[in-house]
Amino acid sequence: MLNLQGYGPSILEGTILSLEVSIASLGIAMLLGIIGALSKLSNSKPLRLVAQLYTTIIRGIPDLVLMLLVFFGGQVFINQIGPLVGYDEYIDINPFIAGVSTIGFIFGAYMTETFRGAILAVSKGQLEAGSAYGMSNFLVFRRITLPQMIRHALPAFGNNWLVLIKTTALVSIIGLDDMVRKAGLAAGATRKPFTFYLVVAINYLIITTVSIYLLKYLEKRYSVGVREASD
Repeated sequence: MLNLQGYGPSILEGTILSLEVSIASLGIAMLLGIIGALSKLSNSKPLRLVAQLYTTIIRGIPDLVLMLLVFFGGQVFINQIGPLVGYDEYIDINPFIAGVSTIGFIFGAYMTETFRGAILAVSKGQLEAGSAYGMSNFLVFRRITLPQMIRHALPAFGNNWLVLIKTTALVSIIGLDDMVRKAGLAAGATRKPFTFYLVVAINYLIITTVSIYLLKYLEKRYSVGVREASD
């Protein structure tokens, strides 16, 4: 039995915060992913160019570097802009907002490619049939594209989610008290780093394992009709 020397509640608090960061980041990533995918498939050349630049740049810069750029660079930028609008006090960027925004922005690029591929996997004949029945583009997307897109996107979406969960460990470097930072503080106080980082590893393993089973359930749920039709 691991002896956490009274730091158990602190690690639990950090674990909950890590989950909050993960879920909030996922929400941003999904929104950016949908926008990016639709932009890449748009007839507008400027939109396609912006989306392509977004995915290329984000996938080419290490996550850690982006986190530091957003947190420290953003703080410098905001404090330079402040005096120009009559605000002279120093402005601190909230680590939670910085962490969630950065991770969401990073994984929005990966979700863009995931959703783009899923949309392209939907039969064009069905989309044309929807338009022929008088459906608007939005209605075609909501009733035809989206349900099938989810099924095609789930495997890659699941991989992105699992990587995103592990990426949340980076928020500890900007001072957010997630479970990695909590473990580091406890390890420094007790001089037992192996014990506390082992607990963190187990926590991440539990979260990802539960996620895998939930994703498998969703994949089965969205594949039921397809399997029946193919039998």
